[in-house]
Amino acid sequence: MSQRDSGYERKERDLYETPEWVTLALAPHLYEATFQVWEPACGSGKMVRALEKLGLTVFGSDIETGNDFFDRSCDPTEFDAIITNPPYVAASEFIVHALDQNVTTVAMLLRTDFDHAKSRQHLFQDSRFAKKVVLTRRIKWFEDSKGQPSFNHAWFIWESGHVGPPTLAYGPAHVGDAPKP
Repeated sequence: MSQRDSGYERKERDLYETPEWVTLALAPHLYEATFQVWEPACGSGKMVRALEKLGLTVFGSDIETGNDFFDRSCDPTEFDAIITNPPYVAASEFIVHALDQNVTTVAMLLRTDFDHAKSRQHLFQDSRFAKKVVLTRRIKWFEDSKGQPSFNHAWFIWESGHVGPPTLAYGPAHVGDAPKP
């Protein structure tokens, strides 16, 4: 299966801003109703604002503003969750680093087939891997895009208190379908 050319230049550092509906689709799958969330690849803050709409307290940081997730000196125990759309080229490293922090929940927005690679098996054999939430519509990354999106995406969620096999869920097709946690 070949991939289509989107007609757009690849964005530096994979800075693709997450539409609000994508973040809201995660809400019913969060472990607790209230979180102190760290969004370590926040760009201009679209995901931060969507999470705040859910009533969560969110700290957003980004390498562009001098806050490299891997060099961050803040105490991660201040946060209950790390939720982000990581740069795809560094997604595995983001997951490993996030799981090394003292947080209850890690949620990463990734292509749906991210868990298919043999080199990433260790991420999904981790007993904390709890759920994959497949989005039931494709993400349109560019508002002025004339074409149809070509990739499917999902939220991958790890929870420190998870017991048993991971579950599969489906995100809402429309923003209004996403209830608050």
